[in-house]
Amino acid sequence: MNILFFGPNGSGKGTQGAILKDKYKLPHIESGAIFRENIQGKTELGAKAKAYIDRGDLVPDDITIPMILNRLQKNDCKKGWLLDGFPRNKNQAIKLHEALKKAGLALDIVIEIILDREIAKNRIMGRRLCVNDNNHPNNIYIDAIKPKDGKCRVCGGELKTRSDDQDEEAINKRHNIYYDTKTGTLASAYYFRDLAKKDKSIKYITLDGKPGVKEVTTELVSKL
Repeated sequence: MNILFFGPNGSGKGTQGAILKDKYKLPHIESGAIFRENIQGKTELGAKAKAYIDRGDLVPDDITIPMILNRLQKNDCKKGWLLDGFPRNKNQAIKLHEALKKAGLALDIVIEIILDREIAKNRIMGRRLCVNDNNHPNNIYIDAIKPKDGKCRVCGGELKTRSDDQDEEAINKRHNIYYDTKTGTLASAYYFRDLAKKDKSIKYITLDGKPGVKEVTTELVSKL
């Protein structure tokens, strides 16, 4: 089962990806981790990518996509994989699709978590971290996990915020890329959506990101 996963920051995509990883024993492959592995491993592609990164430039697709293909062809991906964080634009989607076909790698399922942009931003800015355990879920904008009297709803501990969660400009910049239906990340998702209408070997799944984690997981598993 080879899966491509789309969803805006704040949609719970990472949480659902982790659940799928555990449930179906699939490697959860994130594009940022692939760059780190290649650079730290001093691969030829990693060296090329590092030169661009050190200059503050974007790494070209003709370096990124071969890195991704190399990762998808490793032994732990023989029974399937879950790719997250790439493609980020329509052009990358087209190139990735072509590269997968050329390498003989099937794309079975594409998942898109649908969530209103304002809700997604509020979820990011509403996150609160418990000083006792960061895994205690607290969010001032989600009733089911809203802190109690300003304290952690699980243990009563003090809460803090992550600085990047409160950077509205940075959040908007990421969301501008994701929600762009012409050339951005949603455009790449829609490329695969349109492809699935013609190619019945690809299944395109949409999920409502508004409910809680358990509800989204239930919908996801029922559609797989």
